[in-house]
Amino acid sequence: MLTKRFSRASSRAWILPLVLCCLPAITAAQMPPMPPEKTVLIYGQSIHYYEAGQGLNLIFLHGLGGEAANWVLNIGPVSQKFHVYAVDQIGFGQSAKPFIDYRIETFTDFLQEFMKVLNIPKATLVGNSLGGWIAADFAAHYPERVEKLVLVNAAGLSPQGTAKLPVDLNPASLDGMRRVMEIIFYNKQLLTDQLVRQVFERHVQSGDGYTIQRVLAGVFAGGQYEDENLASIHAPTLVVWGREDALIPLAMGERFEKGIAGARLVVIEQCGHVPQLEKSIEFNTELLKFVAQP
Repeated sequence: MLTKRFSRASSRAWILPLVLCCLPAITAAQMPPMPPEKTVLIYGQSIHYYEAGQGLNLIFLHGLGGEAANWVLNIGPVSQKFHVYAVDQIGFGQSAKPFIDYRIETFTDFLQEFMKVLNIPKATLVGNSLGGWIAADFAAHYPERVEKLVLVNAAGLSPQGTAKLPVDLNPASLDGMRRVMEIIFYNKQLLTDQLVRQVFERHVQSGDGYTIQRVLAGVFAGGQYEDENLASIHAPTLVVWGREDALIPLAMGERFEKGIAGARLVVIEQCGHVPQLEKSIEFNTELLKFVAQP
């Protein structure tokens, strides 16, 4: 759920400590840089994205309140073999944030046009959380554009029991941000006061609160869940889940595996909602193995 280049510290300062907290052994000097940032006009709106590598196309889709740099630990390894795009989706990151009612079809429309404008005929979609929901919806409605599908702790299926979230995903305070991060990450000891402050500052600076509010309002309005669409997904599918995800439980991953013909579920131990950050080595291994399969 959580992102220009790291030298631009004023706009991306929070992602470095976030990644460092997830991987304590890494140092600032070892941090991989993001590729050069690019922009494209989609439906008259400026969309920011990063592009690297050559070969078959792969698009990373971040989650609610996130940005393209959520994939900073994955872009490098994956772009060694594939043509990678990581997108600040409409309403998030450095992309435009129009005052519209954000629904899943809004994001799929922008993704379809993004691929059209950049002449990407087909791609593997890798989506985390809300990004997984968008990827699944896109695969169901534009099957001819999807090579493979990777759902990472994906949202999008109707809740069983209460639909109430365990935490406010649009935090308006430091304490609220801490509660969000405690839900997202497995290792709570890594969540220092300094880190929580930096992530909260970035949330305020990014100005994505309206987008988050409208997405959440649309989710609870119903009518967007993918349950009935799963049978329409025919792309080879990998479902990746952090076993200790306290936001979207593993049972949801099992439902995706059961509902999509031929899907395979991989569970990453001692991992929360963002395995691409918290367990990047294991995640990259599984992703590359799956995408490389004929």
